[in-house]
This record gives sequence, structure tokens and C-alpha cells, in this order.
Amino acid sequence: MNLLRTRHPLAWNGSIVRMLGLTVAVLLGLFLTQLSLAEAAAFVGLLTISVGTLIEPFIGLGAALFLGPLKAYLTAEAPQIPAQIGHALVVLALTSWLIRKLSQRQGRGRENIDSLRSPLLLAFLGFFGAVLLSLWDAVGLVTYGIPESIKWAEILLLFVFVKEHLTASDASSAAYASSHADPGQATGRLQWLVFMLLGGGLFQALVGVWQFGLRGEGPEHFRILGGEFFRAYGTFEQPNPYAGYLGLTAALALGIALDTTRTLWASWHARRSASTDDPRQPGSRLTDQPTSLPLYLFSGGALGVMLVALLASWSRGGWMGFGAATLAITAALPRKPVWSILLVALLIIGGLGLYASGQLPASFAARLTSFVQDIRLEDIRGVPINDANYAVLERLAHWQAAVSMLRHNLWTGVGFGCYEAAYPGFALINWPIALGHAHNIYLNLLAETGVIGLATYLGLWGVVFWQTLRVTRRARGLVRSLALGLLGAWTHLTVHHLLDNLFVNNVHLHIGVLLGVAACLIQETDRTTAIHHG
Repeated sequence: MNLLRTRHPLAWNGSIVRMLGLTVAVLLGLFLTQLSLAEAAAFVGLLTISVGTLIEPFIGLGAALFLGPLKAYLTAEAPQIPAQIGHALVVLALTSWLIRKLSQRQGRGRENIDSLRSPLLLAFLGFFGAVLLSLWDAVGLVTYGIPESIKWAEILLLFVFVKEHLTASDASSAAYASSHADPGQATGRLQWLVFMLLGGGLFQALVGVWQFGLRGEGPEHFRILGGEFFRAYGTFEQPNPYAGYLGLTAALALGIALDTTRTLWASWHARRSASTDDPRQPGSRLTDQPTSLPLYLFSGGALGVMLVALLASWSRGGWMGFGAATLAITAALPRKPVWSILLVALLIIGGLGLYASGQLPASFAARLTSFVQDIRLEDIRGVPINDANYAVLERLAHWQAAVSMLRHNLWTGVGFGCYEAAYPGFALINWPIALGHAHNIYLNLLAETGVIGLATYLGLWGVVFWQTLRVTRRARGLVRSLALGLLGAWTHLTVHHLLDNLFVNNVHLHIGVLLGVAACLIQETDRTTAIHHG
């Protein structure tokens, strides 16, 4: 009897597989010799990321979050590199995740269906239905409508993917209830994803600080502060969407930094962790996990750099949005309403006091208030145009065109994403060139999707706000810190959207991931509450 087991040539370590591996390695080596050092490094990096994504889908997602905002820069400055490389990595991450889900689906079909029944998902599907309805008779359907709809389909897929993958370590709700599920895997994934989100914001902030005052040159129309400095714009090529991206990310960092500081202060002050004002709840997989010290320190450091870059962007919308986000986080930070009211009142009174006493730098105060005198609610076709009011009147002209589109089709608009295509038929005589959107997301949605579309959009974000606020009231530790940051991000998005549209330059990837994180936190908090009261 032969005691030596014969190795199958097609096994993973068989002769044929080893020969194929050696051949591929030789061919790759020959291919790399034909590339420059920078090209070879980029190729090896992308290959490594791709292989890693097949093992852990969040690797590709993290890379996509970093590379996605490079789209405008690559298009303008490096056309030889595919501008949609971030989308390619998203597709790879989603494919890897779906393969893993399909291979693990046996006996879990009912559980998978139940996990998708969330208020956020239902609200999102309602808005997406209104989007499809608006495309029934859209202007520029193929060029504008379908690409914009695909963007929101991508947000939906990222939302489901992130939420499901973050909770994938639960074998079943019974295992969860008995606390046999390992919290390390889910917590590790969640914190790693937050590191990637904040890391992308930190990178963009460093680029913006360099553009503002360290580079020494820049586009002439971005000169500010007497011409000695330039507006920061990162890899967005435009300061306003850049400021919106920074505001969303900085709000997340602010929530983590403030809530973790509050918790550490309460623990230190009472000399024991049980004395904090948010009691531990049993049976939790994520909601009992504290924010790690590295994440806390990284959040604080990244926040400081992002705030400098946000100021350097010289974006009114960005400043207003982050100011509102700070108020929202401050209001939700204490658990007692009386402290919330006092803190918000102090912030508002302090800010107004600085402005009234002239303590704010004159240039910043003027930037915030100078546009108010040019805001008009009446027809602007007869208003004289000059260098001082040009930017404001251009925006108002696009608002007026959006209102005309709404009058043309009250219920379903001119078609989702089709504002630019429809604009020539509604443009004011002095403003024939479309800016791409109405520079106000609410008017833009009214124009493109009508009353139905705006109502479902507001309903979606109403659900998002309410569910996130519930988490800040019920959770503790890492989950509560993230929920506070997300509440600030939603607030920034809501306010900044009064003056702009932030679903550009792949920021929608960022928003889709944040929505997925929110859905995960909501599910974990609801499970913990049910176990605690059950």
C-alpha cells in the first residue's frame, strides 16, 4: 500500500497551478520592465489593492473613497489615468462582497431579507421611485438622466453593502442575543472604515492648505486676502464642493472628538467608568465598544487640519454648513435637554458677540454677509450686473430658471439630472450658459423631479435625521460618537445644499458609505435595546 498521497495537478499547490503561477509572475515581470518607475509602482499598487479586495471588500472600498475625489483632477491634469478608477474599485468591492454573500446564503435567506427591512431603505426606495417616474418624459434622458440615476443607484448599493458587511460577523440573532458573537470583527471593520473616511479628508485638507499659502501660486480667479493667498480646492478643481466634502468629513471627526472627550472627562472625574451618565447595556456587540485611543487622537488631529482647509476654501456654503453641524452636534452631545439648550445658546451668543464687537477678522465677516444685499426674491432680469454682484446674480438666475421648469411640469419635473439639458429653454437672456445645476439642491430637485421628487427626498432625509438622533439618545461609546458625527454631517449637507449641489466629483460615494454606517448603527442600537427590554 502506497502511503504517499498523490498530489492532484490541479490542486492549489499542484504542478499545473504552480506552473501557471510561475508563468504569470514571469509575464508580469516582463511587463513591469516596460514601464517607468512611477507607472510600475502604480500598477503594483492597484494590483495589490485588487487582490486584497477579493479577500476583504473594504480594502477596495477604502481605496475608492481615497481615489474617487481625484476625478476632477485626473480629468484636468492627468487624462492618461482613468478618471473613474474609484468606480472600478467600487464595482470590484461590490462583486467580491456579493460572491461572499452568495456562498454563505444557505439557511440564512429569511435573516437576510429581515435585515434589509429598515426605515432608511424604504425611504430611499421611495425617493428612487420618484426619480424613475421623472424620467418618463425627460429632456436629455441618455446624456443626463441615466448617468445621474446610476449615481444614486450606486449610493443605494453602497448603503446596503456597508450596512450588511459591517454586521456580517453575526452568525444569527440567537448567537447575538447570547453574546457569543465576537465583537472584534465588526468593531475592527467599523473603525478601519472610519479611519479611511477621515484619512481621505485629511489628505484633501493637506492639499488645500498647500494650495492656500504654501504653493505660492494658483488660478487668478481664486486669489483672496489682497491677492497674497488662493482659495483651497483640493483635487475638486472648485472650492465649493471641496468645502462641502471637508465639512461632511470634519463633522464626523468633530462628533468623535467631542463625545469621546466628554466620556473620558466623565470617567476621570468620577474615578470609575460606571459613573458616566450613559449606563452600559448588556448583550451589545458594537454599542458597548469604546472609541479606541488611536481613532480619538486621529480624529482630533484630522479635524484641526480640515478646519484650516475649510476656512481656506473661502466657501460661504461650507462655513454655514459646518457652523450648523457644530450646533447640531453640540445640541445632541449632552443627554439632558437643559444642557443642550444652554450650550447652543452659548455658541450662538458667543458668535454674535464676536461679530458685533468686531472681533472676527473683517475679511471673514465680509465674506459671510456681503452676499445678503444682493439676494432678491423678485425677477432679476432688470438688475444691473457688475463685478461685485455677478456671482450672486448668476446663482439667482439659475434659481429663477429652476422655478420656471417647475411651472412647466409641477409634479414630475423635466427629468432627474436633466436641469442642464432643459436650461436653454428656461434661461434668462443675460445668463445663457448653464452651470450644470441650480446651485440649490431643493430648487434643483423641484425642477427635475417636481413636487413628488422633492417630497420623497425630504422624506428620506427626515427619516435619516430621526433615526440618527435616536441612536444618539440610546447608544454609548463608539456608536454614539459616530452617530453624533453623522448627525453633524447630515446637518452640513442640508444647509450647504441651500447654496450648492454636493453630489459631484464622487462625493456621492462618501455619502453612500456614511448612510451605510448609519444603518449599521441604527440596527445595532435597536438590537441592543430589544435585548435589554426583552
